[in-house]
Amino acid sequence: MLKIVFMGTPELAATVLDTMMEAGLSVSLAVSQPDRVRGRGRKSQPTPVHACADKWGIPVFQPVRVREAGAVERIRQEAPDLIVVAAFGQILPQSLLDIPRLGCINIHTSLLPRYRGAAPIQWAVINGEEKTGVTVMQMDAGLDTGDILLQEEVLLAPDETAASLYDRLSLLGGQMAVRAAAGLEAGTLTRTPQDHEASTYASMLTREMGKIDWTQPAAVIERRIRGMNPWPSCYCTLKGKVFKIWGARVGEEETGAAPGTVTEVTKKGMRVACGSGSLLLTDVQYEGKKRMPCDAFLRGVHVEAGEVLS
Repeated sequence: MLKIVFMGTPELAATVLDTMMEAGLSVSLAVSQPDRVRGRGRKSQPTPVHACADKWGIPVFQPVRVREAGAVERIRQEAPDLIVVAAFGQILPQSLLDIPRLGCINIHTSLLPRYRGAAPIQWAVINGEEKTGVTVMQMDAGLDTGDILLQEEVLLAPDETAASLYDRLSLLGGQMAVRAAAGLEAGTLTRTPQDHEASTYASMLTREMGKIDWTQPAAVIERRIRGMNPWPSCYCTLKGKVFKIWGARVGEEETGAAPGTVTEVTKKGMRVACGSGSLLLTDVQYEGKKRMPCDAFLRGVHVEAGEVLS
């Protein structure tokens, strides 16, 4: 049986690790980024991979920088046959890539070479892709540039959010990690070089990217709302307070009003004019309040047609 070192940090990686362990793979060490202080109590919380490794009784190593000599040496001491990486959050140095006899593989949530980088799931939704998927890649020193070992497509639903796609691709990624480990051990996988000229980049999201620009078309804004759910979320201001929008429906008709203007308030929600078309807001969150259906929000906060969301 292969001796595996697993490297990952967030929930997606924890799901991959959990699936590998349920399949009976042998993971001797889990490497995750350091735990961080979170919450109102400012207590140190384990990363999702740390918590998953504890559940399975896997030793955990959490270096600040994995490229430092001491970190590389700690992993070398494991003498792994294979290193499996999923959303670890740091670029691996060549000295680490050279350790396992079968190399290092990365579970990447896009159809490489499209959407290399930090946020492939979110940008697939934001850009209105009809399909995406998971790629298992033989890692090299570049950013998601290695040869493809396995790849599987997933169709996006019309109401797909980054959160729902994240869950689906996490499960698929775990299943493909199991298949890749078996294929590498048996020597049955074929390496396919990527077409680097066809590559695109999925940059890391920032909170500022959630600010809604009402001059954009309604369909573009609606995709951004879904692609930034759950983080950083899309927001504007209403009556001087932060107003998050979690769900909306596109209306093709032109309202004739300036972008950002509330043109209609009904039991179904409120309609807002956009650069072209309009959005019917269905799921919202006012500053200091919980997320709720827009009709429930309107029962507590009076909003009239003509008000402007800045």
